[in-house]
Amino acid sequence: MAHRSLRVFTMDAPRPPTLLSRFGREGLSPRKGLGQHFLTDPRLLDAIVTAAELPPNAVAIEVGPGPGTLTASLAPRVQRLIAVELDEQLATLLASIYEAWEHVHIIQGDALKLRPRDLLAQTGGETPYFVLGNIPYYITSPLLRHFLEADFRPERMVFTLQLDVARRIVAMPPHMNLLAISVQVYAKPTIVRKLPPGAFTPPPKVHSAVLRLDIRPQPLIPAPLRDSFFRTVRAGFAQKRKTLRNSLAAGLYLSPTMIADALARAGLSPKQRPQELTIAQWLQLVTILEGLQ
Repeated sequence: MAHRSLRVFTMDAPRPPTLLSRFGREGLSPRKGLGQHFLTDPRLLDAIVTAAELPPNAVAIEVGPGPGTLTASLAPRVQRLIAVELDEQLATLLASIYEAWEHVHIIQGDALKLRPRDLLAQTGGETPYFVLGNIPYYITSPLLRHFLEADFRPERMVFTLQLDVARRIVAMPPHMNLLAISVQVYAKPTIVRKLPPGAFTPPPKVHSAVLRLDIRPQPLIPAPLRDSFFRTVRAGFAQKRKTLRNSLAAGLYLSPTMIADALARAGLSPKQRPQELTIAQWLQLVTILEGLQ
């Protein structure tokens, strides 16, 4: 694919203090109901952009730009920026701030309801893209699924999210969990750095982290098996204090004898717990179960 030359921007991006001052002058304030906690430290904002390792001709989707503090760090470094903001007042404010930046597109809408392919098409055409955002913590799981399961996945994603959630996402056996598997099937997660509550306005009650997700060229689970794979994993974790034999038999409506047979063929003990299995072991077990039914 031919790369377009890097656009040179001569305008200075607005600084976070200026953005927050204008935010206040407009009579706006962070909305608790939308989980708005704005990251304001320029060094941390630059660190998020740096973690994304954006190429010179990058196209980026920013989720939940808020008053535009991360937008200010992103705008001078990308070829095209699509910022999706749910809050109509904030979207209107951002549109006025970035009116002169032709490559910055402010979209008012729910990022969970907008297909990445459609966002790219309406702002200049489909191309490889990156996703960044200081996202409301309550939408973390659905937002990750939205992009990871999209018919056109990004190259890389970098988000700030709750530290405990980030730790769950990067977990490995014997501490695996459903969220970790759901993410790691599609991407390699890395915690880039931790963020204290004081880095945000207003400060959240929890510590945060910058999480980087390098999207795999192909998911670890083949498409024909993906539905049965996640159905089996969900069944296993539905009663994670039980043994695999009992939780899978109950969740999949299969006999304990059949489950025990499948586990034995996969080289697994019926007494093992779901958090002890690797993704490869789950895939082997699912493949065996498919052949037994």
